[in-house]
Amino acid sequence: MNPPFERGPGFFHLGVLLGASLLVPSGVRAEWWREWHAELWHVRQACAQNGGAPWQVEWDVTAFCLGAFQDALCVRRQRPQRHTSLAASQGSASHCMLVLAGILAASYMIAQVLPGVRAERRQARYPVNPGLLLIRDASYKDDATPTITGEQFLAWKGRTQRYFNGLAYYRIGRETVSDAPAKGRSHGRVGWEVARSSLNLFALLGVPLRLAAQNGEEDDKMPRVILSEGIWRREFDGNPLIAGSVVHLGSGDVRIAGVVPDGAWKLPGRADAWVLESDAEIRANGVGGVGHVVAHLTDLGQAAMGGVHIHITELSGDESEDDLVGVSLNQLTPSPRMIFLFAAVMALLALPAITSVSLGEYSLSPQRTSWPRRVYRWGFLSAKIGLFLPIVYFVSLDLAFARAAFAITTSVYIQLASTFLMCLFGLSWMLKDQRQRCPVCLRRVEHPAQVGQASRTFLAWNGTEMMCMGGHTLLHVPALPTSWFSTQRWLYLDTSWGFLFAGPGAGINNEGV
Repeated sequence: MNPPFERGPGFFHLGVLLGASLLVPSGVRAEWWREWHAELWHVRQACAQNGGAPWQVEWDVTAFCLGAFQDALCVRRQRPQRHTSLAASQGSASHCMLVLAGILAASYMIAQVLPGVRAERRQARYPVNPGLLLIRDASYKDDATPTITGEQFLAWKGRTQRYFNGLAYYRIGRETVSDAPAKGRSHGRVGWEVARSSLNLFALLGVPLRLAAQNGEEDDKMPRVILSEGIWRREFDGNPLIAGSVVHLGSGDVRIAGVVPDGAWKLPGRADAWVLESDAEIRANGVGGVGHVVAHLTDLGQAAMGGVHIHITELSGDESEDDLVGVSLNQLTPSPRMIFLFAAVMALLALPAITSVSLGEYSLSPQRTSWPRRVYRWGFLSAKIGLFLPIVYFVSLDLAFARAAFAITTSVYIQLASTFLMCLFGLSWMLKDQRQRCPVCLRRVEHPAQVGQASRTFLAWNGTEMMCMGGHTLLHVPALPTSWFSTQRWLYLDTSWGFLFAGPGAGINNEGV
């Protein structure tokens, strides 16, 4: 047993070496510690045999231990653990997932900020009444183009209808408004997009209104105006007591009767306000103007429709026939989710036209890729797709509804095109990325090198060779697919290659990393 005065300095010296070992990269720390611990025993034995004083022996041993710090710093400079780990993580599966998760979070946050996206999300709260049609002239192909005059609407409304039990009309134009009591002062003159509509428009649509009109007897014949929520908040500071106030709109005064919530208006055209007019006012004010007609089908009409469009023949005021087309409002304003699903499926069908859907040959060394490793590989591909599809959905929403002023058809086309292109090229990238990931550790292979000659393609292998930096595999990609080498192949490396990949986190074992 060592005397107490020997055990104390011994523990001190071991503590010094332990502190110095913390400076050594973790990949070589164990080997460094074994070497210095063995040297410490030899140094102590050598100093004790020299016959010096005990304090001189301990001083020499302490000086030796302090030299471990210099050696540890030297090892750290030669093999910086932090930089090596960062470089190794660049092509790792976790790095890929973190990047995708970051993009998803950014696109989601942008979608929460954009007013147009928020308004579109609110539309889900206000479903369109079933059986509603938007009627247009059959000579026009765009459903959003106004084609019906007020005289035509009134002529149809005055006749007994067999297939319709409700007809409404509106036309949109730009008008000036003044004396709007915003913030308690005169607002001046500004331009609004105003929809002049029949009295039953909102009842036919089933759109809920806020700030219901006051039942006062004064100015009972004054036209009522319904404000959009955006105008109500921007021009009137969201004043809940604004109902009943009078503003000068166009050539006359109107009384504020209510507010349409954002997302509730799903018909073509953007409106800041809706002026409700009687049939006489529509006849007097709608000369030369064209607008839209909304009709509600009876049970007999819904049974006769049987599709998205229906052909309608109607008599106009001069007893001539009008050739019309009715389109279902549910089909006219498809939800963003349906647009996304349709575009994603179309991109999936078009994917084989731009890239190979094969992931290469993985069966050359099944003992190196056990079933848990295979499940991990396919789970990684599924996770990439699971993060990528929401990214496409939110980015397409951000693009389609970046401006609240976009027309419905414009937003639909933007979302459709952006979703299709992002899914097409994004899925192509995911397949290419998966083909270049080591089946053992899922790192991306690096350091491409050309092997062979193009002139000897049918006599010897010719293509690109890439290496897994974890030391597990080599990837061979043929430059020209042949009958004997038509797709990429993985060559699994054995333990004899381990000395080439001596780094933190590197090396070859049976299950990868």
